[in-house]
Amino acid sequence: MTQNSLSISADFDSGNISLLDASDPQHIKLAIRPDTKSAHFQWFHFKVDGMQVGQPHGFSLTNASESSYNRAWTGYNAAASYDQKTWFRVPSTFDGKALNFNLTPTEPQIWFAYFEPYSRERHDWLIKRALNVPGVECLATGKSVEGRDIPLLRIGDGAAGKRNIWIIAQQHPGEHMAEWFMEGVIERLQQHDVELAGLLEHADLYLVPHMNPDGSFHGHLRTNAQGKDLNRAWQDCTPELSPEVFFVRDQMEKYGVDMFLDVHGDEQIPYVFTAACEGNPGYTPKQEALEADFRKRLSGITKDFQTRYGYPRSTPGNANMNLACNSVGERFKCLALTLEMPFKDNDDAPDVKTGWSGERSKQLAKDVLTTLAQMVSVLR
Repeated sequence: MTQNSLSISADFDSGNISLLDASDPQHIKLAIRPDTKSAHFQWFHFKVDGMQVGQPHGFSLTNASESSYNRAWTGYNAAASYDQKTWFRVPSTFDGKALNFNLTPTEPQIWFAYFEPYSRERHDWLIKRALNVPGVECLATGKSVEGRDIPLLRIGDGAAGKRNIWIIAQQHPGEHMAEWFMEGVIERLQQHDVELAGLLEHADLYLVPHMNPDGSFHGHLRTNAQGKDLNRAWQDCTPELSPEVFFVRDQMEKYGVDMFLDVHGDEQIPYVFTAACEGNPGYTPKQEALEADFRKRLSGITKDFQTRYGYPRSTPGNANMNLACNSVGERFKCLALTLEMPFKDNDDAPDVKTGWSGERSKQLAKDVLTTLAQMVSVLR
């Protein structure tokens, strides 16, 4: 997509944008493409080439008001990088119709994204890195709709009596902070400190670092290649439409679950929080106590986690049982949580330069492992 000296492209891993008009570099008009076979859209990721260094450039995502979470644009700042390694936030405004941001570049090319992307190349590197950690194995490999690998990693020996802790990430493909979180888990495993060793003495970790590789590759926000929201498919998944969930659910039946964490990002709420399964018909007092214990411990470890803001609690018996957290919590009567990180910033600990970021997602993961190490003896 080229107009005048500017070239705007999104034909790459997780790319998403349509160029409408680049005749005026100070007001470049763009539109976000919807997910395949779905009306959802919000994720964007594109490269701009041929900019005049030192000259102002303006960008307008003209269909922002029609996006899946249009109220989330208020208070949001776009992510940008000159090298795809160091990302920073660009002050942005939402005028009720479009998301607008301006930049006076110091380089002729730049990438913009809804959040710091986690590429498939980095995912492959992460899996190899994990498999070099003693005690880590690829227990099984599922396939996405389009045939991409979905590795299930296990840290531990599967010995009888150990707790089985499951962590899955990026069911919603645009929530790239989720796999940054998983990288933090792998980093902590490499360190193998005394606290982590204590956790692994009593528990095996089952990790699915990326649930929705097709959606991420195509620049989707919510769905897989069949237009399915995987986090709304845990009761009615099929090998044809949602093989990603079908695979993981089958492996859970095989090995069992004593704790389940589903890692996500939230477009609107500028805090880190958890949602639980209090609306489940079979919700138990022990589950309630474990949820409270997890939240209390994690909030005591890091200022990046809080319990004041989050989703409204489900009323008893009225949970959406197709959600992963609810489905797994009901089936295994275990501690089951959805962990949400912001696309914006954490208003309890703001960072004007980066907002919420990959690095902060990684550190949160390490703090979560500390929490699980403290709780492992009471999970079952």
